[in-house]
Amino acid sequence: MTQLLVTGGAGFIGSNFVHYVIEQTDHHVTVLDKLTYAGNLASLSELPHSRVDFVHGDVADAGIVEKLVASADAVVHYAAETHNDNSLNDPQPFLHTNVVGTFTLLEAVRKYGVRYHHISTDEVYGDLELDDSGRFTEASPYNPSSPYSSTKAGSDLLVRAWMRSYGLQATISNCSNNYGPYQHVEKFIPRQITNVLRGTRPRLYGEGLNVRDWIHADDHSSAVLEILEKGRIGETYLIGADGEKDNKTVVELILTIMGLDADAYENVPDRTGHDLRYAIDATKLRDELGWRPRYPDFEQGLAATIEWYRDHESWWAPAKDATEAFYARLGQ
Repeated sequence: MTQLLVTGGAGFIGSNFVHYVIEQTDHHVTVLDKLTYAGNLASLSELPHSRVDFVHGDVADAGIVEKLVASADAVVHYAAETHNDNSLNDPQPFLHTNVVGTFTLLEAVRKYGVRYHHISTDEVYGDLELDDSGRFTEASPYNPSSPYSSTKAGSDLLVRAWMRSYGLQATISNCSNNYGPYQHVEKFIPRQITNVLRGTRPRLYGEGLNVRDWIHADDHSSAVLEILEKGRIGETYLIGADGEKDNKTVVELILTIMGLDADAYENVPDRTGHDLRYAIDATKLRDELGWRPRYPDFEQGLAATIEWYRDHESWWAPAKDATEAFYARLGQ
């Protein structure tokens, strides 16, 4: 049985990965999570205690990290501050977790010779023009545009340097926008879904023309496990499911699936520096490792996600009021 250390495993995509690993393998998982506002132990509550251990701690705490890495066979690093709006308001936590936290992990895995996989985002590449037919590839230059994406770019570059300088046994993946269960209600899709469930009109930045490349969290999890087990050491893989949709289309789909008029939403002022378009070319992942998404149809995955939030109000309700109060202060 392999011992996996998953940082940020009580967060959105981290907890989905832990669920996937427990369902699909016989690995034992230790979760390290600081339990900031975006971490939620309830996301792991249904998993067997015999196979999942939880450690409350900061990924930038070298004492805790070194002890956990020493007993692990592999580390999957999800822990990150991720919300663009929050990074614009206060960049410091993003530097601490995304840069210092990654450095702390890299030093520990270097010391103990442990396999390491680094989770990153397509936002490190900046954005594409709306009329550009191109997509990001592993060779795309970095061009981050926010404190969040710049700290993730910095963490990626640290991993690449440690691989080259110290021979770290590592891989990197950059993924498009995730959606699915256990996502904090501050994020675009769950915010709109939970607004509708509470009888509130969804809100759309600007005209809603910004394009995101969506992937269900289950598909991200399956790709990460595939890379961890079969990926070539030293390589970067882009993870995407050909799910390009502009934000207006996503809101209208949510409303339609939930039985409301497609135009029953409100427009709010656009976010500062809002990236125009992300798009992932996952050819390398598909050709080298044979990976395929379970949800190639975005509408099918979105309907399943809506159903999960409908059935799990007790999970998201505690954070909803605070989230909406925060957005109200921003006029959004």
